[in-house]
Amino acid sequence: MSEKKQMLLSEVSDGCEVKLIKVDAGSGLKGRLAVMGLLPGVEFTIVKNGFPGPFVVKAKGTRMVLGRGMAQKITVETKKS
Repeated sequence: MSEKKQMLLSEVSDGCEVKLIKVDAGSGLKGRLAVMGLLPGVEFTIVKNGFPGPFVVKAKGTRMVLGRGMAQKITVETKKS
């Protein structure tokens, strides 16, 4: 049985698969993420949590780089086995 847990994207480890739950930001950042295809409900993988640097995520076959500030405003749901 798997347990789901919500957390900030900035706290997720490399290789984890997550689902975007919400973005706690203004319309500018929400719009930028939407253009990149990162909308609530979209599932993606953390390729690299480059603490303290940027994040690399893979969604729909495309790798994207997100800044740490962006990652701290994104709530995701992880699956724990």
